Amino acid sequence: MQPRPRREPRLPLWSRPGYLIRRLHQIHCALFLEECRDAGLTPVQYGLLTALAFRGELDQGSLAEELGLDRTTAAEVLSRLERRGLVTRKPNPRDRRARLARITRRGRSVTAAMFSGMQRAQDRMCAPLTQKERDVFMATLARLIEANNEYGRGALRID
Repeated sequence: MQPRPRREPRLPLWSRPGYLIRRLHQIHCALFLEECRDAGLTPVQYGLLTALAFRGELDQGSLAEELGLDRTTAAEVLSRLERRGLVTRKPNPRDRRARLARITRRGRSVTAAMFSGMQRAQDRMCAPLTQKERDVFMATLARLIEANNEYGRGALRID
């Protein structure tokens, strides 16, 4: 798809990082959904499965912190994934109010099958950048997130 000719002057929004970040997020989601359409998972669902595959069994609160989600959103996403047989949940024996989530064998298989599509989406989004620019871009994003993490809707655990 060819970019449309740019109208001059650009809106003042183009000088605002929040606007540009939101727009880039929209673009990323569209690319992810296009590249991973066969799996039928959203970026958040894929992220949750990836966290469980990497960390193992986690309580829902810890899982929410891993992804910077609020607990309610994490619980809703887990419910959808559980209905699809991609995760299981059980009561936490140390805290009966909490539930532990674990990725299933099927969940691992789906996550592994999605990896190349996810990577293609990332590569397409960053294609205009050189490798050095990508490294700087990623470091800058991480720095901004770490410096402003407390303002996010859900607390992202940074360690």
